[in-house]
Amino acid sequence: MTEETPGFDEQQPDVPSGATSDDAEPKAADSTSQEEGAAPAGDTGQDVALVAQLDQARTALSERTADLQRLQAEFQNYRRRVERDRIAVKEIAIANLLTELLPVLDDIGRAREHGELVGGFKSVAESLESTAAKMGLQQFGKEGEPFDPTIHEALMHSYAPDVTETTCVAILQPGYRIGERTIRPARVAVAEPQPGAQTVKADEPAEADDKESGGPEEG
Repeated sequence: MTEETPGFDEQQPDVPSGATSDDAEPKAADSTSQEEGAAPAGDTGQDVALVAQLDQARTALSERTADLQRLQAEFQNYRRRVERDRIAVKEIAIANLLTELLPVLDDIGRAREHGELVGGFKSVAESLESTAAKMGLQQFGKEGEPFDPTIHEALMHSYAPDVTETTCVAILQPGYRIGERTIRPARVAVAEPQPGAQTVKADEPAEADDKESGGPEEG
């Protein structure tokens, strides 16, 4: 009997009856190649899924970016509207306040015209006028300027030979404005050209020629 060393038995692959070990090796190689060929197909499926997810993420990002830009534009428009409304409310409040002060400013003007603006009253009056000017109040209306119905209110009317258009010949009450907004028109007396003044002026050269020629000859 031959003694066998335990643990050193060589395990031979199972070989079907009628087949040799050389026939088994090609089958093992074929199964390995099939597994290697199946792996790329799985990777391609994963790549397609990743590309689809990336496209979805890009689409979602574009939509969110558009939403953000729209909200930002709406906020900018809202802020501009609020700023315009704030400025308009402020201007209206200042105009209302200064409108209430106009009678006081008229009294100061009359006192100045009559030489009564003296002493402490003069200092207070000038301080009030200065404060009103800083708040944007502007006085307008001067003698000799053309009459403008948008800023002048005619209270008196007359004719004058020395004017060529309707002219403010006296300022009865000055006008006031804040910026481009008129809060009170200037109340004035106006004069229009004398009717027939142009005809008289046109006849003057002829009369002068008569005087130079010595008039009609005496018979």
